[in-house]
Amino acid sequence: MEAAKYIAYFSSYAGKESPGIYIYHFDEEKEELSFIEFVSGLKDPSFIKLSPKHETLYAFSQAEGETVKSAAVAYRIEAGTGKLNLLGQQFTADKSSTHINTDHAEQFLMLVSYSGGTLSLLPLSKDGEIGELCDQVKHEGSSIMPKRQESAHPHSIYTDPSDQFVVVPDLGLDKIMVYRLDRAEGKLIPHDEVHLAPGSGPRHMTFHPILDYAYVIQELSSTLTVLSYDRQAGKLEPVQIVNTLPEQYDGSDNSCAEVQVSPCGSFLYGSNRGHDSIVVFSIDPQTGMLTLVDHTSTLGSHPRHFSLTPSGRYLFAANKDSDSVQLFKVDLASGKLTSTGQHISISQPTCVRFYPMSSQA
Repeated sequence: MEAAKYIAYFSSYAGKESPGIYIYHFDEEKEELSFIEFVSGLKDPSFIKLSPKHETLYAFSQAEGETVKSAAVAYRIEAGTGKLNLLGQQFTADKSSTHINTDHAEQFLMLVSYSGGTLSLLPLSKDGEIGELCDQVKHEGSSIMPKRQESAHPHSIYTDPSDQFVVVPDLGLDKIMVYRLDRAEGKLIPHDEVHLAPGSGPRHMTFHPILDYAYVIQELSSTLTVLSYDRQAGKLEPVQIVNTLPEQYDGSDNSCAEVQVSPCGSFLYGSNRGHDSIVVFSIDPQTGMLTLVDHTSTLGSHPRHFSLTPSGRYLFAANKDSDSVQLFKVDLASGKLTSTGQHISISQPTCVRFYPMSSQA
């Protein structure tokens, strides 16, 4: 596998006049990071989504006024440089957003609001511009933890590998809600719901690139649940639960955040905030089950997000509370992480995304 060159985008918690998105160039062969520029004008753009098809970066920004709304914002990615040029924005009738994504066909932009308990669906034009809100769904209910599960709190949103179903882990309900995506009408149609352990607090989720399995990381219980997936029926079924922490660690001050599968499908990574580590599991190539490999310190505090490069050779860990992004090299045979000794200083980094330079050729 050849070493690659990427544009790396880092979002952060930021005031409107402060840098909200930082842009760097990363050369894998040289293991070299170089600053390009930063973008201001966004308030708390804590998650971002890249669209290779549209050559666009999508973010959100909280707008202040008589009522708080969240604006979905689109930036065109400048060919060759990776710089961002504002393309447009649309307001959602929502409180501040928490997570943003697109379907695989990149026909819709999807957002969730943790505080508002809602999912928002907006159409994307052939040029990647954001259309007006076409559907919004509000979750109702609660679970067993009074301070965190007093109401519904959808935390992230994805489409399944078939691109027919939308899955939403809801931390407040201890459920994964499944919807059928009606493309013709631009609607989310209720399809199924998956009950997880009470008090677990599902946060983020990922599907295996080859096997019919999905993995959800639970913020409140510091666990990961493996789910088998019937893509034709759009049905998920829990089959394994594992802890994300070492046995000797009591976990009282820990909460989990991000989960990703390596591009080769052999390893799964999750972040612990409190223990401040990345947990590594191997994935059984037949059953999809997890076996613990290692825990690696993120060399910082509160790793809210991390990302593997598309090649799978490197992992960037965003330590929000220590204002740093640490760079780790991945052993492709064992899945283990080793610090490169490199880091960059970014105010409250919250999300890491990579855009291959070849996409801009």
